[in-house]
Amino acid sequence: MNNYLKETKILDYSNDSIQKLVKEREWNQLAMISRIKAIYNFVRDEIKFGYNLSDNIPASAVLKDGYGQCNTKATLLMALLRATEIPNRIHGFTIDKALQKGAITGIWYKLSPKNILHSWVEILVDEQWYCLEGVILDKIYLAKLQEKNSDCKTTFCGYGAYTDNFKNPPIDWNLNNTFIQDKGINQDFGLFDTPDEFYVKHQQKLNAFERFVFKNIVRHNMNKNVAKIRNGR
Repeated sequence: MNNYLKETKILDYSNDSIQKLVKEREWNQLAMISRIKAIYNFVRDEIKFGYNLSDNIPASAVLKDGYGQCNTKATLLMALLRATEIPNRIHGFTIDKALQKGAITGIWYKLSPKNILHSWVEILVDEQWYCLEGVILDKIYLAKLQEKNSDCKTTFCGYGAYTDNFKNPPIDWNLNNTFIQDKGINQDFGLFDTPDEFYVKHQQKLNAFERFVFKNIVRHNMNKNVAKIRNGR
C-alpha cells in the first residue's frame, strides 16, 4: 500500500504550491468519496486541456502551467490524491494519433508518430480499482467541441477525444470508471506504481530533433488550436 502513496521526483506533493492548494481547498476535511470527486473535478476542469513541455514534468510544474494532457494531468491527479491519502497507480498505453487530429494539423500531424504515449490513473476505493481517464478534457472545452460537432452523437475521434458516446461521455466520477480517449488505445504497457517508473521504460517515439520541434513549435500550435475550440472559434 505504501507504494501507492509514496512521493517521487515527479509526484512531488510536498511542494509548497501543492500543499498550499490542498490546504486552501480543505480537501483533507472531506470524506473520502467527496475528496476524490473534488480533486478529480479540479484537475479535469480547473486545469485546462493543453500540451506541456514534456510528459515527465513534476506535478508542481503541471499545476503552475494550469493546463495538461493525458499524461501530465495524470501526474497532477496522482500527486493530489496521494497528498490526501488516496492510493493510486498509473496504467500505461499507446493511442492512435488520429484522436489528436485537429489539435495537431498539417505537416506536423503527418510527421508525428502513429502511436502516442498515453496513461490514466487508477484509484483504490474499498478494495476496488477505478480508472480515471475522463479527467483529460475540461468541461468547457468538451462542451465547445460538442457544439462544433453537434451532428455527432456516438463515435467521435479527434481534437483530444475518442469515444463511442460523444454526446454524453462518462467523464463524471461517482464510484465508476471515467473515459474520454480509451477507444484510441492500441497497446497496453500495464500497471506502474509511479509515473517515474513508467517513463523510465516508455517515452514518446521522437528523436532529439523532433523533440526540440515539439517543445518549441508544435505544442504551441496545438495549444492555439485547442484555445480556438474553447473560445468557440
